[in-house]
Amino acid sequence: MSYNLDTLYRQVIMDHYKNPKNRGLIEGDSLTVDMNNPTCGDRIQLQLKLEDGIVKDARFEGEGCSISMSSASMMTQAIKGKKVDDALAMSHLFSDMMLGKEIDTASFDLGDIQALQGVSKFPARIKCATMAWKALEKGVHEQD
Repeated sequence: MSYNLDTLYRQVIMDHYKNPKNRGLIEGDSLTVDMNNPTCGDRIQLQLKLEDGIVKDARFEGEGCSISMSSASMMTQAIKGKKVDDALAMSHLFSDMMLGKEIDTASFDLGDIQALQGVSKFPARIKCATMAWKALEKGVHEQD
Protein backbone atom coordinates (compact mmCIF):
# COMPACT_ATOMS: atom_id res chain seq x y z
CA MET A 1 0.00 0.00 0.00
CA SER A 2 1.42 3.38 -0.89
CA TYR A 3 2.06 5.98 1.78
CA ASN A 4 -0.76 8.28 0.62
CA LEU A 5 -3.31 5.45 0.45
CA ASP A 6 -2.23 4.20 3.87
CA THR A 7 -2.66 7.71 5.30
CA LEU A 8 -6.09 8.04 3.69
CA TYR A 9 -7.17 4.67 5.10
CA ARG A 10 -6.03 5.69 8.59
CA GLN A 11 -8.04 8.89 8.27
CA VAL A 12 -11.17 6.97 7.22
CA ILE A 13 -10.77 4.57 10.16
CA MET A 14 -10.28 7.42 12.63
CA ASP A 15 -13.27 9.32 11.22
CA HIS A 16 -15.53 6.31 11.82
CA TYR A 17 -14.03 5.92 15.31
CA LYS A 18 -14.52 9.56 16.30
CA ASN A 19 -17.84 10.00 14.44
CA PRO A 20 -19.43 6.54 14.38
CA LYS A 21 -22.40 5.94 12.13
CA ASN A 22 -25.43 4.13 13.56
CA ARG A 23 -24.26 4.29 17.16
CA GLY A 24 -27.14 3.85 19.57
CA LEU A 25 -29.99 1.47 20.09
CA ILE A 26 -33.02 0.61 17.99
CA GLU A 27 -36.34 1.50 19.56
CA GLY A 28 -38.86 -1.30 19.56
CA ASP A 29 -38.35 -4.92 18.60
CA SER A 30 -34.94 -5.90 17.30
CA LEU A 31 -32.51 -8.76 17.24
CA THR A 32 -29.75 -8.14 19.79
CA VAL A 33 -26.33 -9.81 19.83
CA ASP A 34 -23.62 -9.22 22.43
CA MET A 35 -20.02 -10.02 21.56
CA ASN A 36 -16.74 -9.34 23.27
CA ASN A 37 -13.07 -9.88 22.67
CA PRO A 38 -11.54 -10.64 26.08
CA THR A 39 -7.99 -10.42 24.71
CA CYS A 40 -8.23 -6.69 24.18
CA GLY A 41 -11.42 -5.70 26.00
CA ASP A 42 -13.54 -4.81 22.96
CA ARG A 43 -17.27 -5.34 23.39
CA ILE A 44 -20.23 -4.67 21.15
CA GLN A 45 -23.98 -4.93 21.29
CA LEU A 46 -25.33 -5.15 17.76
CA GLN A 47 -29.00 -4.62 17.08
CA LEU A 48 -30.68 -5.57 13.83
CA LYS A 49 -34.18 -4.96 12.55
CA LEU A 50 -34.86 -7.59 9.91
CA GLU A 51 -38.07 -7.50 7.91
CA ASP A 52 -38.99 -9.57 4.87
CA GLY A 53 -35.38 -10.68 4.37
CA ILE A 54 -34.04 -7.09 4.44
CA VAL A 55 -31.82 -5.39 7.01
CA LYS A 56 -34.12 -2.45 7.76
CA ASP A 57 -31.89 -1.05 10.49
CA ALA A 58 -28.55 -1.85 12.13
CA ARG A 59 -27.15 -0.06 15.15
CA PHE A 60 -24.52 -0.73 17.77
CA GLU A 61 -23.29 0.23 21.21
CA GLY A 62 -19.97 -0.73 22.68
CA GLU A 63 -16.47 0.22 23.49
CA GLY A 64 -13.11 -0.79 22.22
CA CYS A 65 -10.23 0.10 20.00
CA SER A 66 -10.46 2.24 16.90
CA ILE A 67 -10.42 -0.83 14.66
CA SER A 68 -13.38 -2.60 16.32
CA MET A 69 -15.55 0.50 16.64
CA SER A 70 -14.75 1.72 13.12
CA SER A 71 -15.52 -1.69 11.69
CA ALA A 72 -18.90 -1.73 13.48
CA SER A 73 -19.69 1.73 12.13
CA MET A 74 -18.71 0.77 8.59
CA MET A 75 -20.57 -2.53 8.74
CA THR A 76 -23.86 -1.08 9.98
CA GLN A 77 -23.68 1.56 7.28
CA ALA A 78 -22.94 -1.01 4.57
CA ILE A 79 -25.66 -3.54 5.42
CA LYS A 80 -28.62 -1.22 5.96
CA GLY A 81 -31.18 -1.77 3.24
CA LYS A 82 -29.43 -4.89 1.95
CA LYS A 83 -30.95 -8.33 1.67
CA VAL A 84 -29.92 -10.47 4.64
CA ASP A 85 -28.22 -12.92 2.26
CA ASP A 86 -26.21 -10.06 0.73
CA ALA A 87 -25.21 -8.80 4.19
CA LEU A 88 -23.96 -12.31 5.02
CA ALA A 89 -22.10 -12.50 1.70
CA MET A 90 -20.45 -9.17 2.54
CA SER A 91 -19.46 -10.61 5.92
CA HIS A 92 -17.80 -13.60 4.26
CA LEU A 93 -16.05 -11.29 1.80
CA PHE A 94 -14.81 -9.16 4.71
CA SER A 95 -13.53 -12.26 6.53
CA ASP A 96 -11.63 -13.31 3.42
CA MET A 97 -10.14 -9.81 3.17
CA MET A 98 -9.01 -10.04 6.81
CA LEU A 99 -7.34 -13.37 6.03
CA GLY A 100 -5.38 -11.66 3.27
CA LYS A 101 -7.20 -13.50 0.50
CA GLU A 102 -7.76 -11.91 -2.88
CA ILE A 103 -11.34 -10.69 -2.93
CA ASP A 104 -13.77 -9.97 -5.73
CA THR A 105 -15.06 -6.45 -5.11
CA ALA A 106 -17.25 -6.53 -8.23
CA SER A 107 -20.17 -8.07 -6.35
CA PHE A 108 -20.28 -5.39 -3.61
CA ASP A 109 -19.06 -1.84 -3.26
CA LEU A 110 -17.16 -2.07 0.00
CA GLY A 111 -16.68 1.70 0.22
CA ASP A 112 -15.01 2.71 3.48
CA ILE A 113 -14.68 -0.94 4.52
CA GLN A 114 -11.67 -1.28 2.22
CA ALA A 115 -9.81 1.04 4.61
CA LEU A 116 -9.57 -1.94 6.99
CA GLN A 117 -7.72 -4.06 4.43
CA GLY A 118 -4.35 -3.32 6.05
CA VAL A 119 -5.50 -4.93 9.31
CA SER A 120 -4.86 -8.32 7.69
CA LYS A 121 -1.12 -7.66 8.22
CA PHE A 122 -1.65 -7.59 11.99
CA PRO A 123 -3.06 -10.96 13.13
CA ALA A 124 -3.74 -9.74 16.68
CA ARG A 125 -6.07 -7.03 15.31
CA ILE A 126 -8.12 -9.24 12.98
CA LYS A 127 -10.48 -10.23 15.82
CA CYS A 128 -11.04 -6.52 16.50
CA ALA A 129 -12.02 -5.88 12.89
CA THR A 130 -14.25 -8.94 12.53
CA MET A 131 -16.13 -8.77 15.85
CA ALA A 132 -19.14 -6.77 14.54
CA TRP A 133 -19.30 -8.97 11.44
CA LYS A 134 -19.29 -12.13 13.58
CA ALA A 135 -22.11 -10.59 15.64
CA LEU A 136 -24.08 -10.08 12.41
CA GLU A 137 -23.58 -13.72 11.40
CA LYS A 138 -24.46 -15.00 14.87
CA GLY A 139 -27.63 -12.90 15.02
CA VAL A 140 -28.87 -13.92 11.60
CA HIS A 141 -28.20 -17.61 12.25
CA GLU A 142 -29.91 -17.48 15.66
CA GLN A 143 -32.94 -15.92 13.95
CA ASP A 144 -33.30 -18.85 11.52
